[in-house]
Amino acid sequence: MGRRRLGFWQWLAVVLVKPVMTIWTRRTWRGMEHLGTEGPMIIVANHMSHADPLVAAHFIYDSGRWPQFLGKASVFKVPVIGWILHRCKQIPVERGTVDAAKSLDALIKALGEGDAVIIYPEGTITREPDLWPMKGKTGAARLALATGAPVVPVVMWGPERIFDPHRSRLNLRPRIPVTVVAGPPIDLSQWAGAAPSRAVLEEMTDVIMLRLRDMLAEIRGGTPPPLWQRGGRTNIEQRRPEATA
Repeated sequence: MGRRRLGFWQWLAVVLVKPVMTIWTRRTWRGMEHLGTEGPMIIVANHMSHADPLVAAHFIYDSGRWPQFLGKASVFKVPVIGWILHRCKQIPVERGTVDAAKSLDALIKALGEGDAVIIYPEGTITREPDLWPMKGKTGAARLALATGAPVVPVVMWGPERIFDPHRSRLNLRPRIPVTVVAGPPIDLSQWAGAAPSRAVLEEMTDVIMLRLRDMLAEIRGGTPPPLWQRGGRTNIEQRRPEATA
């Protein structure tokens, strides 16, 4: 990232947020080399707490990229806040409306400009009781098919100590340990050029979510369960393609 290209509001966000995160967390960062410093990239991440966007943003910024998240469109309509979010290059997403396609167009435009965009494939904080990843939605897969941009997995463990999603409790003590790891791009080449059918998108999404799940197991320990979805767990255990650099 050419940090000299950052606008005033982006710099202001860095000045306000990064010192707080530096004091609030004790960080273990790994795999930043997989994010590079330029070129289009779809970053997919696990989502277990309202605190993890701050942790992810800190990690991605320290890697040399500017973090661009999808955010609920309603937040962008709040006076002043929405105006600042737009100027910090965040992207509103319209869910369940005829305007949802506009979010995809905005993501495609960002990638066309060589940006890195961050997507939570689950679409919400995981509802898996032990905070393992659950079955994902197909937006990241659809975007990968539309653009051919690499899909880079990022997993984190520790933000749930900052904000406990079960108790909705904020922990303000300093130096809370957090671990964030980026992996090599996920190999989705077998679907290159495929039509975005429901079956294709779900297969790609399952590969993405299984990669996130297995990477998370490496940093938190334990045996990962099958992917969870509303009504129970799935039996998805697809072949894990070899990652490509």
